[in-house]
Amino acid sequence: MKKISNIYDGGRMKVEQVEIDLPGGITLERIVVKPGGAVAMLPVENDFCYLIRQYRYPIEKYIYEAPAGTIDEGEKPLETAHRELIEEIGFRAEELTEKGYIYTTPGYTNEVIYLYEARGLSPSDEFKSDLDELIEVVKVKKDEVREMIADGRIVDAKTICLVYKCLGE
Repeated sequence: MKKISNIYDGGRMKVEQVEIDLPGGITLERIVVKPGGAVAMLPVENDFCYLIRQYRYPIEKYIYEAPAGTIDEGEKPLETAHRELIEEIGFRAEELTEKGYIYTTPGYTNEVIYLYEARGLSPSDEFKSDLDELIEVVKVKKDEVREMIADGRIVDAKTICLVYKCLGE
């Protein structure tokens, strides 16, 4: 992949026009979005999970999601997971277990999200949400979370992946 030009550079988010050489001598131009890394956590406590209900501007509606956030420069994914859990739902996790990672949409972006299961939850006195995030914390029974996926109330891909990686089928 060879970069042709920068289309946009907003610090964390970059958009590039690239040239790709495919096998067989075919060359294509494509747009690649490079948003940087992120983390997502499924907080689990006994028979419950914590989700957030958040307004998402690009789709113009509220959706249910696992708490998540972007990795700051120089930060390790595990550090981000601890920080974002506090920022998004106001809890610390005694234990964050790695559950792998996903590429969100590899057809046009290199975005990777590292997945964690959060257990041993306790309230944090450091809780403060970002002003640009409209978030409601929702405590849901594990069985209902699976029903919410099945009936379409949960449509967020990272959340669906986390539920299956943390809770199974």
